[in-house]
Amino acid sequence: MYFIAVRFEVKPESVESFPEAVREFTEAVRAEEGNLFFDWSKSLEKDNEYVLIEGYTNEGAAPHVQSDHFAKGLEAIRPHLTRTPSIISRKVEGNGWDEMGELKLD
Repeated sequence: MYFIAVRFEVKPESVESFPEAVREFTEAVRAEEGNLFFDWSKSLEKDNEYVLIEGYTNEGAAPHVQSDHFAKGLEAIRPHLTRTPSIISRKVEGNGWDEMGELKLD
């Protein structure tokens, strides 16, 4: 599985409108055959930071970045940014989320 985490620092005037700006891109990516998850969160510490957590099958990562909606989505995001996003992208074992053993509920 490919696991990707990206931090997006957006302009103060884009904080409220950013989810709508990425809606079409998000829907297209979630419809990809190799997509396992594509989840946005808003930072609790920084008012203008959004975090994207993505997961793809080993076969699904390349078609994702080669898709037309990928390029279109990046261009939809670009005008809202204050700086280049930070990313972690790794191939990891597994096929998605596992239970957290340290907080397992009976």
